[in-house]
Amino acid sequence: MATDAFEDIAADFEFLDDWEDRYRHVIELGKAMPELEDAFRVPATKVDGCASQVWILPEVQGQGPDAVMQFRGESDAMIVRGLIAVLLTLYNGIPASEAVAIDAKAELGRLGLNDHLSAQRSNGLTAMIERIGQISRKTADG
Repeated sequence: MATDAFEDIAADFEFLDDWEDRYRHVIELGKAMPELEDAFRVPATKVDGCASQVWILPEVQGQGPDAVMQFRGESDAMIVRGLIAVLLTLYNGIPASEAVAIDAKAELGRLGLNDHLSAQRSNGLTAMIERIGQISRKTADG
């Protein structure tokens, strides 16, 4: 059920044997992600439950279950910015009806992220997943 972009990341992770290389790859993905303008770094887009500053901006195209999900994100922490980039590959460009069915924790588990993140980072990642899930459900429900 994962997007092609996410499958590409999963393939990269299989190629990278060392976790430090994977960690660097996640950071590079974050660096490649366009910055979120200051105007969108507001309380309405801020994700609570993250140790670092995190903002997730939905840019949904259309309405209801067929609406195309699109998100942008930002963080003040390099690794978290990378985690946002990875997470967004799961959701960007798919209909809301598919987005609500994604088991993001299981998909990210394929990358081994759960085993290599601190408890604080895991909690923050869970908060980001929950925020995207809420937006996707609200969109799918029309």
